[in-house]
Amino acid sequence: MTLVESIEVVVGRIGKPHGIRGEVTVDVRTDEPERRYVDGAVLQAEAPRGSAFAARTLTVSRTRWHQGVLLASFAELADRTAAESARGVVLRAVVSPDESPADPDEFYDHQLVGLAAYDVEGTHLGEVAGLVHGAQDLLRIRTVDRREALVPFVIALVPEVDVAAGRVVIADRPGLVTPFADDTDEGEDEA
Repeated sequence: MTLVESIEVVVGRIGKPHGIRGEVTVDVRTDEPERRYVDGAVLQAEAPRGSAFAARTLTVSRTRWHQGVLLASFAELADRTAAESARGVVLRAVVSPDESPADPDEFYDHQLVGLAAYDVEGTHLGEVAGLVHGAQDLLRIRTVDRREALVPFVIALVPEVDVAAGRVVIADRPGLVTPFADDTDEGEDEA
C-alpha cells in the first residue's frame, strides 16, 4: 500500500487579461482565496486542450480584489500577451491529504470520492464517483446497478456527509438516483 503524500485541489481558472502588465482575472474555485493566493505560492497550471500555454506552474506575485473579482499577477506572465495565452488555465494547489477546509460543511473533492451513498432510510444507492463543478456542484453517483446519477450537492438533497464514517445520505426521489417505476406492466395500453 502506498501512502499519498499530497493531493491537488482546483483553486481557480484564469480569465481575461486586466491591463498591459500581465495581470489576469481569476474565477476563484476555493472558499479560501487568502490562503491559496498568497505572494510566492506556486500553483500547478493545467492548460485547456489545444492551448499553446506551456508553463506547468505559476508563481503568485500579487493579488488584489477589484469590484468583486480577484486580479492576480504571476511571475511567469510578464505582459498582456502572456496573460492572454494563459486564459482558461486551471489552477491547482498542492495540499496534504489530511487537510480539510476551515468550514466543517465544506469538503475537498478527494474527501468525497469513494464515499458510500445511502438514502434516508438506509438503503445503499452506490458510491460517489466524482463531482461536476459548474453553476451548481453535482455529486456523480455510481449506482449499485452501474448507472450514473447526478445529484445537486445542496443540503436539501444531500442532508448528511460523514467523511469519517465513509458515507453520504441522499434524499432520493424517483428519477434522481433510483429510476422511475416502470409503469408498462400496470395495465393494458389504451388505444
